[in-house]
Amino acid sequence: MGKLSELLTLAQTRGRALERPYQGELMPREAYELLQLAPGATLVDVRTRAEWDWVGRVPGAVEIEWNQYPGGMRNPHFVAELRRRVDPEALVLFLCRSGVRSIAAATAASDAGYSSCYNILEGFEGDKDVHGRRNTIGGWRRAGLPWHQG
Repeated sequence: MGKLSELLTLAQTRGRALERPYQGELMPREAYELLQLAPGATLVDVRTRAEWDWVGRVPGAVEIEWNQYPGGMRNPHFVAELRRRVDPEALVLFLCRSGVRSIAAATAASDAGYSSCYNILEGFEGDKDVHGRRNTIGGWRRAGLPWHQG
C-alpha cells in the first residue's frame, strides 16, 4: 500500500470512529502530505475574510466563508461557490480555525454530491490552551506547515 492509500485509510478509519457523514478526518501534517501526493486535491479554507486577513492564509487554498463576516451568519451561497470553484470529483480537504466549522462544510459538500471530502482536525489555529489562547496546541500553524500573513 502506498503512502497516499495509507493516509486515506487512516483518515477514513478516524471518520468512521467519529461517525462522520463524509470520507474522513486528517491531522494537519497528514493533510499537507496528502496535498503533495494527490494531484488535483484541493484545500478549502472555510474561515472568514477577517480570519484570512488578520490571522493568516494557507497558500493555494480555495477560500470560501462558511460563516460570513461581519455578523457570523451562515453563508447561504457556500455550496454554489464550492461548485463554481472546486471539481466535485476532486479530493477536497476542509479547514477552519479549530476543525469545527469545517465538519459542517465537509458534511454540506458531501450532501451536495462531493464524494471525497475530508476534514482537517485541529484546524488552522488549534485548540485553546489553559489560558484560552490558540496557536499553542495543535493546528496547521503550530505544525509548521506553509502559511502567510493575510
